[in-house]
Amino acid sequence: MVTSLPDVSELPLLDDAGWRAWFVDAARRVIRWTAATGVAVFFQSDVRRRGVWIDKGHLVARAADDEGAVLLWHVIVCRQPPGTVSFGRPGYAHMICVAPRAIPARPPGPDVLADGGATTWSKGIGLEACRLACRFVRDEIGSRVVVDPFCGRGTVPAVANALGLDAIGVEIAQKRCRAARALQVTLDPSGAR
Repeated sequence: MVTSLPDVSELPLLDDAGWRAWFVDAARRVIRWTAATGVAVFFQSDVRRRGVWIDKGHLVARAADDEGAVLLWHVIVCRQPPGTVSFGRPGYAHMICVAPRAIPARPPGPDVLADGGATTWSKGIGLEACRLACRFVRDEIGSRVVVDPFCGRGTVPAVANALGLDAIGVEIAQKRCRAARALQVTLDPSGAR
C-alpha cells in the first residue's frame, strides 16, 4: 500500500473532531488490509485549521499503534525549500512506512528528502517521493503490486507502473479517476518527469 488519506478540507461534512476520527479509522483499515509480508506507506502533509496544526504523522502513528503495527521508517519530504514561510500547509510532508509485523528491511535512504519532486496537483505526492516509496516496496519488500486506496490523480499507480509494478488505484471522484487513468510518467536515472 502507498497512499495519502484525504485532507479535512476534502471531507466537508465532517467537523475537525469527526475528520480526525475518520482519518485514524481509515489509516487503521489500510494497515489492516496490508498483507502480512507487506507494508503501508502513508504520504501526509500537516495542515493548519483555525490557527492550530493537525499533525497527520501523529494520526498515522496512532493508527499503527492501535493496530499493533510497527514503524519501519519515517522520512520528512521537503515540499518547499527550507526557510520558506508557509500558511495553511507546511513546506514538508511525512512519509511513514508501517508493517503489520516487524520485517527485516533497510530504510529507503535519507531521513529527509530535500525535494519531493514535481506534483500533479497541490496536495499530491511528489514524483521523487513516490519513486522512493515504490522502489522500497519493490526492492526491499519484494512486492510486485502496489495498491493506492485513495489514488487522487494517480501519481502512485503511474510511478509504480513506470517501475515495472502492477498498480491498483481506487478513487471516488470521477474527475480524478479520469486524470489517474490518463497519467503516465517516465522515470530515468536522473529523476522523474
